[in-house]
Amino acid sequence: MTGPLQGIRVLDLSAVVLGPYATQILGDFGAEIVKVESPSGDLMRLNGVSRNRGMSSIFLTLNRNKRSLALDLQTPEGKAVLRRLIPSFDVLVHNMRVEAIERLGFGYDAVAARNPKIVYCAATGFDQDGPDAGRPAFDDIIQAASGLAAVASTGRDAPDYVPSLIADKTTGMAVVNAVLAALVHRERHGRGQYVEVPMLETMAAFVLTEHLGGLAFDPPLAPAGYARLLEGGRKPAPTKDGHIALLPYSAGHWRAFFDAAGRPEIGERYAHEDRAKRNENNARLYAEMRATTPSRTTAEWMAICADCDIPATPIYTLDKVVGHPQLNAVGLFAIAEHPSEGAIREVRPATKFAATPAAIERKAPRLGENSDEILREAGFSEAEIAALHANNIVFGKDT
Repeated sequence: MTGPLQGIRVLDLSAVVLGPYATQILGDFGAEIVKVESPSGDLMRLNGVSRNRGMSSIFLTLNRNKRSLALDLQTPEGKAVLRRLIPSFDVLVHNMRVEAIERLGFGYDAVAARNPKIVYCAATGFDQDGPDAGRPAFDDIIQAASGLAAVASTGRDAPDYVPSLIADKTTGMAVVNAVLAALVHRERHGRGQYVEVPMLETMAAFVLTEHLGGLAFDPPLAPAGYARLLEGGRKPAPTKDGHIALLPYSAGHWRAFFDAAGRPEIGERYAHEDRAKRNENNARLYAEMRATTPSRTTAEWMAICADCDIPATPIYTLDKVVGHPQLNAVGLFAIAEHPSEGAIREVRPATKFAATPAAIERKAPRLGENSDEILREAGFSEAEIAALHANNIVFGKDT
């Protein structure tokens, strides 16, 4: 591996989206990731579009740069295998309920007893010090509880979810940040630690960054919410042949837009240089903008916005994003050959390190593809490995 985390070993006991997204980023950054899966495999192996069973589109996009060890942790022998592996790892990540992993025998105290320097990160649904500790949590539940579903549904008759696993992925990035911070602490002080990243608390803080509004003061000065987003009419604007996203941000932008539209009086009337006064007119500015944009095509508005340096873009559908000229110019997408799935489209790591580049070194593994090599590296003999296969403790291509 070539990334800045080269030499860091991560034991990945996570599944579905949150944990695998986090550990994939760590793997992209150069860490060695050993993904421990049950005999039936990560649930996401079956979600999405598949060419072959167990290798879905979602699994492929969440599990590159990992090796797979298929191990039955419901057996004493499987637990013994994992206990032998723990001392050689720097980080352990899981997104099980704490009570479940404690029952399994791999809570923090048990793991730290075998490896005191380990950074042990539990991605939980709810902060374990609160009354909801131990409750099941999924993306929909956290979107609803954190206020995100309500904010995203502003102006609709009924609340709805953001059609993206945004709570899982956002919390996954928080896991990466937490693990990196704990590794820095260990480098400085020589000690590992327990780290908890709860979904609800992470997403509530995420949503309220701009939407705490008047509740930022005690007593509140106004209701919660960022009016510029909730009431200002910010949404894609209709054009003669479709829609465009454009955001005149400064007074100069607004005036340039209405000058180009042949309506300079609008900019003069509402686009005050004083930002506070201009904010009072946001709803009118956006309404006038949306009334004006149908007069030209999307391409014509894009040309005007380019001339005026106004942020703007056409609306890209999911199918069109892979053809985005910027994304293609920087090589975000590539067609690669997967050992079992044939030609696949990869999305490279977006973060760029000048001295230690992130890279895709491994394709997403088949279930248990690397079981034997991982065990050999841990000191298991060929006879031990054969016995583990024969007794249905370890699974993989040699089974």
